[in-house]
Amino acid sequence: MRRRRFLAAAGATTALATAGCSGILETTTQSTGRTPPLVENRPDAVYVPSHVEGMEMVGMTESGRYRFSLSYSFPHRFWRTTSDRTSKVDIADSDTVHLMLTAWDGETETVIPTSSAVVSAAKDGSSVLSEKQLWSMLSQNMGVHFGDNVELDGDGTYDVSVDFGPVGTRLSGGLADLTTDRQSFSIELSFDQATLEEVSYDLLDDRKGERDAVDPMEMGMRPSGRVPEPSALPGQLLDDGTSGDAEIVATALDSVPAGVDGDGTYLAVSARTPYNRYPLPFMSLSATLSRDGEAVFEGDLTDTIHPDIGYHYGTVVDGVQAGDTIDIAVAAPPQIARHEGYETAFLSMDAVSMTV
Repeated sequence: MRRRRFLAAAGATTALATAGCSGILETTTQSTGRTPPLVENRPDAVYVPSHVEGMEMVGMTESGRYRFSLSYSFPHRFWRTTSDRTSKVDIADSDTVHLMLTAWDGETETVIPTSSAVVSAAKDGSSVLSEKQLWSMLSQNMGVHFGDNVELDGDGTYDVSVDFGPVGTRLSGGLADLTTDRQSFSIELSFDQATLEEVSYDLLDDRKGERDAVDPMEMGMRPSGRVPEPSALPGQLLDDGTSGDAEIVATALDSVPAGVDGDGTYLAVSARTPYNRYPLPFMSLSATLSRDGEAVFEGDLTDTIHPDIGYHYGTVVDGVQAGDTIDIAVAAPPQIARHEGYETAFLSMDAVSMTV
């Protein structure tokens, strides 16, 4: 039942985001001089994209424990994900910038990659952007963020209003008492085309298409959202594997963290990108824990955020012992939008079997 609810929610999120981008998706566009051709013969895996772009920081604000940053870059193509397929969103002639919002908890520096994020913008008191639903996105150099290409009304100062939330992902550990309610705030955006033209832009002709990824950019005070190295995860590290080029790591905590119901051992499964360790949200995972050939647990894993684990999928089990096997099945790959270099990975994902 939980898997069906998850997939229904993911479908609703996709429909809402598609509605927000319908003007872009329905417009026939041409590539700009800043958008080189896609890499030929792209692997079904993470690869180095054709180019990387920098970004211009607009500003930061606070709302309770939440911290938010707003930035922009050149408009660029990206891919939305529906089930196990992606579809490319091209740049529209009218697009001015790629607008990006990052949200995190100020106390633990934990990025929140899953929520609703709706932006509006006004210039000189007149609306120029109305209730634009941003996509939850993954970028090799820009990290986890909410973003979309948007049209502005030329140079000037804009009042950008943001409605963030409610957060639907379970919060645990030091995040258990973080509110999931909607946060509303405004950030002033001063835009001029000349500043945009100074944003860094680099072709990667000597590396494009390689099975690798570009490094995350320096974020300043904005965290990138990377999850811990396997060796840094709390609890007993059980095993790891790969599926669809995603790295799957399992750990077992002796005590159930705050925010999670139940008593016993907490089984946490971290699905992350290779190279840069970004979390892969909006998946539907289930696990079977077997001992001496018999299943002692079968069930869905709940999407959860914990400051020491990051975004992961977890459940409570009645202990984990040496010799146990854990089979993790993927009912739905990550339903997150992707920048170039991620659009061919994490789609066809086989089950992963681990031995404790």
